[in-house]
Amino acid sequence: MATKENNIEILNDLIRINNDRVVGYTRAIKELKNEDKDIHNVFQSFILTSKRNTTELTELVLKFGGEPAQESTAAGKIYHAWMDVKATFTGHDLQAILNACEFGEDAAQRSYKIAIEDDSETSPEVAQLITQQKASLKKEHDAVKEYRDSLKVSK
Repeated sequence: MATKENNIEILNDLIRINNDRVVGYTRAIKELKNEDKDIHNVFQSFILTSKRNTTELTELVLKFGGEPAQESTAAGKIYHAWMDVKATFTGHDLQAILNACEFGEDAAQRSYKIAIEDDSETSPEVAQLITQQKASLKKEHDAVKEYRDSLKVSK
């Protein structure tokens, strides 16, 4: 049976993941060169997705009577990848930036998968939101991978 405390914990972990995505893509945008404006817009849209996800997750935390997480995962349990990702950006190299972003996206997918697999601990409402958000983030993951792979081909 799902408990309010478990739902709140899972939701807060996912809030932290999305906060980290915002930080990671903000950093990635700063590392881009001027000629990389097309990917700049893509990263901006990813930031908006995570902000929207955070809003939805926060609403459910409040509904369950919890306190929504405000921080990133430095204090969390599931997702530390963006901290490593930020350290890998070097020399404004688009290939390295995209590799790091894909690494972060892989970690986000794993985190959402863990949350979904623990469905005995989540309410149907929470499970549905997590599933929807994971699918949305998977599309963004695939876009990063596709863009990165297209750079490899063009070299």
